[in-house]
Amino acid sequence: MNLKKVLWATAILGLLICGFVAYQIYSAIFSPNTQFNNDEAFVYIETDASFSDVKTSLEPLLKELSTFEAVAKRKGYMTNIKAGKYALKKGMNNNEIINTLRSANIPVQVSFNNQESVALLAGRISEQIEADSLSLLQSFNDSSFLEETKFDEDTKLAMYIPNTYEFFWNTDAESFRNRMRTEYDRFWNEERLQKAENLGLSPNEVISLAAIVQKETVKVDERPRVAGVYLNRIRRGMLLQADPTVIYAIKKETGNYDTIIKRVLYRDLEMDSPYNTYKYAGVPPGPITMPDISSIDAVLNPEKHDYLYFVADVSNFGYHIFAKTLAQHNRNKVQYTRWLNQQKVMR
Repeated sequence: MNLKKVLWATAILGLLICGFVAYQIYSAIFSPNTQFNNDEAFVYIETDASFSDVKTSLEPLLKELSTFEAVAKRKGYMTNIKAGKYALKKGMNNNEIINTLRSANIPVQVSFNNQESVALLAGRISEQIEADSLSLLQSFNDSSFLEETKFDEDTKLAMYIPNTYEFFWNTDAESFRNRMRTEYDRFWNEERLQKAENLGLSPNEVISLAAIVQKETVKVDERPRVAGVYLNRIRRGMLLQADPTVIYAIKKETGNYDTIIKRVLYRDLEMDSPYNTYKYAGVPPGPITMPDISSIDAVLNPEKHDYLYFVADVSNFGYHIFAKTLAQHNRNKVQYTRWLNQQKVMR
């Protein structure tokens, strides 16, 4: 009788222990384990991150790191870590957190525009994906890639069409660059290529001319008219005589792209640079900045007119006054020169 009681007691105790263990396991797996107040928190896991790195990233976000570690070991996550950006929802349990970290890498929106060099572009992109600016710059400048794609030191910036693109955060430098090449080919569809051919320009020349248009006017609605001026000059065999190209030549010569030049001086026009369109005919050898798509399409779809000159309109800032003759232009230029002097803009 006593033996039977002992056996029953042992069985009951065993069941209680099993129940307690089961409860602990259930709690570790399925109980909420977040401690942030927002609806969600983002976690960035780097390429080649260790489980220790993951724990460091998660520590401020979880109530109990030990239960997360136990479940991670049980589910095999500790040896199967995947890089990326992940969103943890408030109230998630360890099972949900690990499932998220295994299979819910979130794309990020990568945007860029108006960069004046691939070095500046690399810095801009490195702020948005995992790849650092040095690896991006090395990838952009890779001589084998440039030779294969027929870009060079002057034209390489033209390959990066400014827009907003979707990437995974853990994209590496070469993958980013190669995707941009694909986007460049997609942008230059048959319609755009035909329009460039009708103008007698290559895609790179269109982008180089669009970069000048971009620098000349911030007004999108005025860009087709400005593009028409430069195309008229090209057709007549005239020099482009674009001040932004002179400013770029100065920046390129000094290596200081942060230089601010508000007024081009006569002595600047004598600078011996292929980018100085006061000395060298035709389109510059490469873009002086990264033009917006609106500027590229302005060159491909220019306003048809007889204007050959333009100058800033001080009565309507941002816009310009256009002229068909040099005499007209010189008269128009008086108001702008007077305004510069009044504002004491000497450089």
